[in-house]
Amino acid sequence: MNMESGVFCTLAVWSGPSALGDSKMRKIALALAAIAAFSGSALAADLPARTYSKAPMIEVPPSWTGFYIFGGGGGGLWDANTGVVVTGTGACILCTNQKQGGDGWFGTVGAGYDWQFSGDWVAGIFADGQFASLKGSIQDQGAGVTGWEKNKDSWAAGLRLGYLVAPTVYSYVNGGYTGTDWSGTTLLNTASGLASGTHTNSFTQNGWFIGGGVENKLALFGFFGPNWFMKTEYRAAYYNTKNISELSDVSGLPIGRDITFNPLVQTISTSLVYRFNWTGAPVVSKY
Repeated sequence: MNMESGVFCTLAVWSGPSALGDSKMRKIALALAAIAAFSGSALAADLPARTYSKAPMIEVPPSWTGFYIFGGGGGGLWDANTGVVVTGTGACILCTNQKQGGDGWFGTVGAGYDWQFSGDWVAGIFADGQFASLKGSIQDQGAGVTGWEKNKDSWAAGLRLGYLVAPTVYSYVNGGYTGTDWSGTTLLNTASGLASGTHTNSFTQNGWFIGGGVENKLALFGFFGPNWFMKTEYRAAYYNTKNISELSDVSGLPIGRDITFNPLVQTISTSLVYRFNWTGAPVVSKY
């Protein structure tokens, strides 16, 4: 029972004369009721308002399954075991193998598709192309001639397999088929540096590659959105042996000497990757 009801009950049961008199007692009771009502209202006003807290953020586990594209660049080098043989027969003229080589830069673009399975394992297929200027030299020391040879461009298609060392960090190995274009060259006399009257034609070689890398979610001061990643990759490409014929500048016919050329091309690249259906964004739970 609160104070107001107690006072009014007192009024209801009060009867009979008193020393103070009915009129004076009624005035006192009304005054007490007013004080009680005012005190209750003031107490309610002092109570804090009810507050509500937001629901916690729930992080959705990211999925690496989906399509992606990428573009970037890097540096590379090539070296090749070379020798000199008779055109047509393959009999060695310069039977001691030599190693020639070159280096330079390249750009790359590509696309692929990944599948995440068994928890943290990811496998995928991809294809890419490289436009390059990896420049070096080849020689026929028996004839005393040399020329510039350049790896112009290459292409590859393959598979990759790896493990998520963290939800947004993917470490992988890859391998597959690769092809490459090489330039022709004007052969110069190694003693004088003047044209020797011979040259080689451009050619294409096929082979295989193996490599590996790391891809991770890119967060550069919040500038990039959630779909942007970066990958750094090493690749070693092994190509079949090519017999490069030395040709007459006058007739364009072989002069009977071929330079054997068995190249290994190694590259390191860094690329920006865009994943179309990255699902790692946080959501707010409802309440």
